[in-house]
Amino acid sequence: MTVTPAHDHFDLVVIGAGPAGEKGAAQAAYFGKRVCIVERAPRPGGAMVNTGTIPSKTLRETALYCSGFRQRGLYGFDLRVKSGITLADFMQRERSVIETEWELIAENIERHRIATVQGTARFVDARTLEVVRYGVAPRRLTADVFLVATGARPAPPHGFALDGEVIVDSESLLTIQRIPSSMIVVGGGVVGCEYACMFAALGVRVTVINERGRLVSHLDPDVSDALRRSMTARLGVTVYGHAEIGAVEIEGRRVAVTLGDGTVIAADLLLVATGRVGNVAGLGLEAIGVRTDARSFVQVDTNYRSALPHVYAAGDVIGFPALASSSMEQARVAVCHAFELRYKRAVSSILPYTVWTIPEIATVGESEESLLARDVRFEVGRASFRTNARGQMIGDVDGFVKLLFEPQTQRVLGVTIVGEGACELIHVGMTVIALEGTLDFFIQAAFGFPSLGEVYKYAAYDGLQQRQRRRTSLRDLPMARRETAPDGIS
Repeated sequence: MTVTPAHDHFDLVVIGAGPAGEKGAAQAAYFGKRVCIVERAPRPGGAMVNTGTIPSKTLRETALYCSGFRQRGLYGFDLRVKSGITLADFMQRERSVIETEWELIAENIERHRIATVQGTARFVDARTLEVVRYGVAPRRLTADVFLVATGARPAPPHGFALDGEVIVDSESLLTIQRIPSSMIVVGGGVVGCEYACMFAALGVRVTVINERGRLVSHLDPDVSDALRRSMTARLGVTVYGHAEIGAVEIEGRRVAVTLGDGTVIAADLLLVATGRVGNVAGLGLEAIGVRTDARSFVQVDTNYRSALPHVYAAGDVIGFPALASSSMEQARVAVCHAFELRYKRAVSSILPYTVWTIPEIATVGESEESLLARDVRFEVGRASFRTNARGQMIGDVDGFVKLLFEPQTQRVLGVTIVGEGACELIHVGMTVIALEGTLDFFIQAAFGFPSLGEVYKYAAYDGLQQRQRRRTSLRDLPMARRETAPDGIS
């Protein structure tokens, strides 16, 4: 239900009803501010609900369930998706989840008595927003503070165009009418790898073309290596690294990609997943002095304030990390700063980063690369799902937990998990890091048995053993060499 505003001036006008827009608006309304959300789509939720996070993750779970992927080879039989099944068959569950999310968001907006206006927004001056909707007279809104939360969209490909049928991006992919027998994914980042894994689990022959040498290259090299092994060995995905695209041609209902070295790859579908750009086209930000970067992301300070002091921005529209969880917190912090509310003053520095590939990937805190870059001493503890009873039961013997910790105090600095349940397990490590806990928490804790959580304990044991071995080896060195030995760096 839309709340009809009594007048067109508000304390806060939010542009976009995605996770950042909804939570930022609710935060201000909670403290008694008059708030209006402008959303051009007929339903709230942004990319998180309508085209991105929830649809793709629901599709992933449906694919794993219907294909029997998790049970393949465990009980003496092998399941496969029945022939002739369409993507629409898999999207039934997705539709149910999305409709529930729409209802929950609408209830939250109504509960906080937030006004809503549907239409496309454009700044006509620094204090006035014009909202246009087909068949309806333009409407102007003024506000003391504006929050831009318009999200991001897939970056367009270079050198060829999308057609929505044979060549698609991550949004139009969800509207295709059939499951292809073969598929090319351009891009080895998070989105590309997630969809490559999902469709490979359905039995689709998938080829990934990545211009970089590593998949998900911004993550720990151990993670990249583990993901590539799983994708190639378990899912049958073919990966081309350090690859450049020379040409893309549509031939009937198929597409052919020619690489820089002359290799030609043909498939039924081409997914372009080469990053995202800020969704600010037509908003008129430049005219009022709000700066954006080369990828159209709004530039903000640590309080999410743009170059124009009363205009804030949060969520995917400001770029990395572009997570729903961080977007919500950014918007809350922005609103609290804008209205000088003594409530939420900063986004937590301990944010879990989750990737829904097969296997799942999750990290929190520091990585080896970030610590080495700052010359911070650390030790590493590892434990495999292979040595865990629960891991054996579910057939995930390649998963692992990796703990980074300070050698002297044993304070946990970072956690990386690859494997089934990683995106849930990571929150244990997140809590310990946030509380500045040490390996002793894992050593002293009694984890349920059999559970994957127990892997934390054995990673901690391994870390202590690694530290002890290093200390022992240093004591055996001559004094001159001992003084220069790199204590605590693994």
